[in-house]
Amino acid sequence: MKKEWWHNKVAYQIWPKSFQDSNGDGIGDIPGIISRLDDLRALGVDILWLSPVYCSPLADEGYDISDYYAVDPHFGTLEDLDRLIAEAKQRNMYLLMDLVVNHCSDEHYWFRQACADPEGPYGQFFYIEKHKPGDPMPCNWRGYFGGPVWDLLPGHEDYVYLHVFHKKQPDLNWENPQLRREVYKMINWWLDRGIAGFRIDAIINIKKVLPFRSYPADRPDGLCSVQRMLEEATGVLEFLDEMAEETFRKHDAFAIAELFDNKPEELPRFIGDKGCFSCIFDFAPEMLSKSPDGWMGAKEVTPDQWKHAVFTSQRLAKDTGFMANIIENHDEPRGVSRYIPEGERSETAKKMLGGLSFMLRGLPFLYQGQEIGMENTVFPTIDQADDCNTHGEYAAMLEAGLTPEEALAIVSRMSRDNARTPVQWTGEKNAGFTTGTPWYPINPNYRHINLEEQRQRPDSLWSFYRDLIALRRNEQWQETIVYGATEPWHEDESRLMAYYRRGPHTLLVLGNWQQEPREVQLPSVPQSILLSNLPDTQLEGASLHLRGYEFLILTLN
Repeated sequence: MKKEWWHNKVAYQIWPKSFQDSNGDGIGDIPGIISRLDDLRALGVDILWLSPVYCSPLADEGYDISDYYAVDPHFGTLEDLDRLIAEAKQRNMYLLMDLVVNHCSDEHYWFRQACADPEGPYGQFFYIEKHKPGDPMPCNWRGYFGGPVWDLLPGHEDYVYLHVFHKKQPDLNWENPQLRREVYKMINWWLDRGIAGFRIDAIINIKKVLPFRSYPADRPDGLCSVQRMLEEATGVLEFLDEMAEETFRKHDAFAIAELFDNKPEELPRFIGDKGCFSCIFDFAPEMLSKSPDGWMGAKEVTPDQWKHAVFTSQRLAKDTGFMANIIENHDEPRGVSRYIPEGERSETAKKMLGGLSFMLRGLPFLYQGQEIGMENTVFPTIDQADDCNTHGEYAAMLEAGLTPEEALAIVSRMSRDNARTPVQWTGEKNAGFTTGTPWYPINPNYRHINLEEQRQRPDSLWSFYRDLIALRRNEQWQETIVYGATEPWHEDESRLMAYYRRGPHTLLVLGNWQQEPREVQLPSVPQSILLSNLPDTQLEGASLHLRGYEFLILTLN
């Protein structure tokens, strides 16, 4: 595997609306991000992924883009963004933009022109089909946010358009070379402006099975998940390789993809030395709770399931390339609330989860607030939910016969609004996020979970993440931690996650994923403890007494 400039870095996702407000309007913005760069630098992160700040009507919180070349006034100006790029570079930090090109907003110029003339050139930028009232739609796919993927084209009774996400997110027709040229021109415009690359949204969806056809229904609504179509879609790699050749490779840019439903045997073409992306996110643990019945069928993820999913991904990627190791992002509930049982979410347990993920081979990728252990919030009513997907799932659960109380309990566990509450900077009013009224309620636990308190405490979760990052950069251990192989140890032992990192040195990483202590017989007498999440760990030869949720990194040679 060819070594790349970004391999030894640590990445961090910013969801701007909830990161830091600078002007008191209750909405996070780019100047607010700039004001917090030193906090991020103190933590040690290098690469910053900025979720969308483009002009958008915010039907899907910015993932419905109405102008790819402009910053939404909610977040600031293009000049503010240029300043962010410059300020990040001064701190040896790299900025990634979000690339959303499976779809745009229905308020984008291209779609407005398509509505004005469905048979004209811009009509070919989208999937627009003639349709007679009363006839079946072109296919029975169900969108990711629920409901059919077809809607009447605005202003027309005889045309429909495709949207696999929100109806205000019409899908772009990648079969059209002119559309692809426009996308590549935009990508290069941003790379020329000084960003380091992109996080690429929902990209597997750009290739559809054509002509459109229906599949057997998988729910009483008569629809079938759009993912059924993706199982049969072929040819997406040709589009992606063309995009990489026309954009990323010319700039030595970093490109990380949100990639679901890809075929394992094609992984080298995605992230190999000549792959179309630098890296992809490892979503294997997150996929464990997915169900054909949506959220109401979602299961709790056990420690052993998480462990086996992660190890499967490590084996799959092996020497091919890097995956990004995550426990949460803007599209998921908080990782510590998802993977640590209720009543056991101590800082010790949160450190264990973070350490087990961080020390895997690949690119560590943190999400804002993860470094202080932010948790799921409280939903007193469904009216508090902002996310369009949450409202769709809630409605589906009521239609399936769940009571509002039962449905709301599932929403509280699964909604991605959990990850979108404002960052808890301090224990003061509004958690230091804004001097105004926050656009979304602050998590009530901000008075005891906040950055200000944790930066003052050497045994805090924030300090632990800082130490993990420093260890990854340590010249003595860097080659092993960044490039060393991951080799599971005692994989079948329940609620114990342990693995070697083998390189110039051999490290053993262990986490006792339970409150009860356990005795572990080590393969050899360790030389030292590189990092622990608890004080006063005792080593007695090759015998180890692991306390509840204890995490250790041991050196074996």
